[in-house]
Amino acid sequence: MTDAPPLPIEERISVNGVTLYARIIGNGPDVVVLHGGPGAHHDYLLPQFDALARGRRLRYYDQRGGGRSPISRDVPAGWREHVEDLNALIDHWSLGPATLLGYSWGGALALLYAATYPEQVGRLALVAPAPLDAEQRREFQARFAERQAQPVVMQRREELRRSGLRHRDPAAYQKRAFELAVAGYFKDPERARDLTPFRVTGRTQEAVWDSIANSDLRAELDELAELCIPALIIHGRHDPIPLEAAERVATLLCDARIEVLEDSGHVPHVEEFETFLRTLDDFLPRDR
Repeated sequence: MTDAPPLPIEERISVNGVTLYARIIGNGPDVVVLHGGPGAHHDYLLPQFDALARGRRLRYYDQRGGGRSPISRDVPAGWREHVEDLNALIDHWSLGPATLLGYSWGGALALLYAATYPEQVGRLALVAPAPLDAEQRREFQARFAERQAQPVVMQRREELRRSGLRHRDPAAYQKRAFELAVAGYFKDPERARDLTPFRVTGRTQEAVWDSIANSDLRAELDELAELCIPALIIHGRHDPIPLEAAERVATLLCDARIEVLEDSGHVPHVEEFETFLRTLDDFLPRDR
């Protein structure tokens, strides 16, 4: 096995009336990577996730309404549309039953897909999966707001305001402002410096969560327990998403195990990269 995967291949794939950007890297068994958001893009999973491309092929894509897969305002972007896009891609790539690796909202999308197309899923790896339950999402939002109000974050924000960096070096200012905007996701707020910056398309994010709020998912998700899809859930001990949310996901999957990373918040691929890599490397299919 080589130390580094080959250079990535980029594709633009038309499905369900939209064009999705895809990035494919590595050789071996296929893994479809689902980024978070909703409304974000795959880039902020890099470069850390690419380390998993040794001995396997990772297929990233920017979901509709985010990154390099923009849509017009009249195009729907609810959870069902995201599920149908993923199904069309799996068909396009001839992957079923597919291995899905979902981060944050991508973990929730993987669950919704498995509930809708169980025969198309062979294995699930969920990293810090976003809760589908409205009460747990509200708890996450409250915890995140509390983290953002920590004295150290407030102090760094005030230092940035006073620094004059906004006029002296706008690019550096924007990077530091981004780091402070996501600091609450981390056990150590200073580790936000190591996360690749990203943007979220607000309309897409709102469309997804509104569509979930207006759906009764209990019947669909309850059926997952009967399928016994092999599943791994990775969750940081200090994630503002409560650990109980990951435990609830595990109850939906009869063949799931949870790995709790003790020194991580919501971004274990940054905060505990070696453990993140080793845990997923042992679970995901690969050429040995």
